[in-house]
Amino acid sequence: MDRSAAVERVERLVETVESDPMPVPVREIWVYGEVSLGLDPIERLDVYLTKDILLGDDNGGDRSGEFEKRYGVKGIGQTIRSEWAAEFPEFVRANDNGYAAPEKCLAAHLTERDEPIHLEVCNASFEDNVTQRLQGARMRNDYEQILDPRGVCLWVDGRRSEEAFGKLRSGELVLPTLPEALEMLGMDEDEASEAAETLQAYRERQEGATVRGDVV
Repeated sequence: MDRSAAVERVERLVETVESDPMPVPVREIWVYGEVSLGLDPIERLDVYLTKDILLGDDNGGDRSGEFEKRYGVKGIGQTIRSEWAAEFPEFVRANDNGYAAPEKCLAAHLTERDEPIHLEVCNASFEDNVTQRLQGARMRNDYEQILDPRGVCLWVDGRRSEEAFGKLRSGELVLPTLPEALEMLGMDEDEASEAAETLQAYRERQEGATVRGDVV
């Protein structure tokens, strides 16, 4: 994906969040990794969404049986907004247990299947989740779970950062290499290099639009 096309794609994604109802409230939109580094072209566009956890809305939970019959998915009105599901039934997605999965619903609404886009969705802010994921990855020795810390915040609570978009378009941001960034977060040089190589190999295996949900 050309860099300019990647930035335009992020702008369209932000505009969709601003204009359309979402399955759950979205609070922050970040980009991270290659698009933040000024690379051109980029292999994949990495986007991070901070969302609220929905615990019932507009009595939707009381009508969950009705929605389950209609869509074949449990939890509508409990984990995702019932009004959204009624307006965008084509984007309703469930997890393996048959319950509405907010991260999958967001991905269906915001991305196309064949786009080289990865969506990370979590209730925690990007910076907090970077730390949490790094700690968990080190404890389990599973570096594929690391979240690339080189992120740029583009949108918070309905307010877009034109300055951040401007720097993203022009490639003005000066960010460290991934091993250097991981060292800043407490890894030693060898561990940071191994983690960066593992994470890069994991990303290279991904194709089309992908999504990963996380709860902190």
